[in-house]
Amino acid sequence: MRLNRLKQRVAQKEGVVNGWLSMPCAFSAEIMAHQGWDSLTIDLQHGVIDYSDLLPMLTAISTTDTVPLVRVPSLEPGLIMKVLDAGAYGVIAPLINTADDARALVAACRYPPLGMRSFGPHRAMLYGGADYAKHANDEMLVLGMIETREGVANLEEILAVEGLDGLYIGPADLALSHGHAPGFDHGDGPMDTLIGQLIERARLHDKIVGIHNGGAAHAKRMLARGCDLVTVGSDTRLLMAGARELLSAMERETDHREGY
Repeated sequence: MRLNRLKQRVAQKEGVVNGWLSMPCAFSAEIMAHQGWDSLTIDLQHGVIDYSDLLPMLTAISTTDTVPLVRVPSLEPGLIMKVLDAGAYGVIAPLINTADDARALVAACRYPPLGMRSFGPHRAMLYGGADYAKHANDEMLVLGMIETREGVANLEEILAVEGLDGLYIGPADLALSHGHAPGFDHGDGPMDTLIGQLIERARLHDKIVGIHNGGAAHAKRMLARGCDLVTVGSDTRLLMAGARELLSAMERETDHREGY
């Protein structure tokens, strides 16, 4: 079976740089994958992507060594299993607030006896290899999002759930749930302190820690503080930033609207 390069990197104490896909387009997914990301996460929760878009995007990513992950919209087990059967090598699930939530996530992602995942990895076997079923429980990355007061309060019980590889910190919703403005890079303040505590507690349980970031400088800081996976940059944000930069350069060079 194709090994999960993310798990290999984490085991070797190497940071993982993850990109984010919100646009329902296989071609843009392929372009992003060819830029050298360690992994790309296809967002089925807040992006405008559905399952019919997902399959060609996973196929496009597989033209590279970039590891394909999917953020699912909920803990609905049927969709989680379909995402994995389509060839995702990891699942990020939102709103993991209790140990029961974490157990439900693990159950949908792992084959028996660790879980209840049903067998039918049609494209996953093409991508992963003929012995996929034998090794999938070891290779699939399962991350639960901590992004609420409840999730923070129940963190120890969540971290103790067998089969959960780690946490993915959602700083925007985490801030909202604590009465602060949503955002990714909170600077030196109460949210930054809380995030540091989440990282420390996860490390004590030997769990993987991922986090969303607004910029490269903050992502580097999070790696230095003990995160294993940092998301920085999405297809939509990079497209907007590139367009703005181009138009700004045009304005600086000449008043292009005057024509010739």
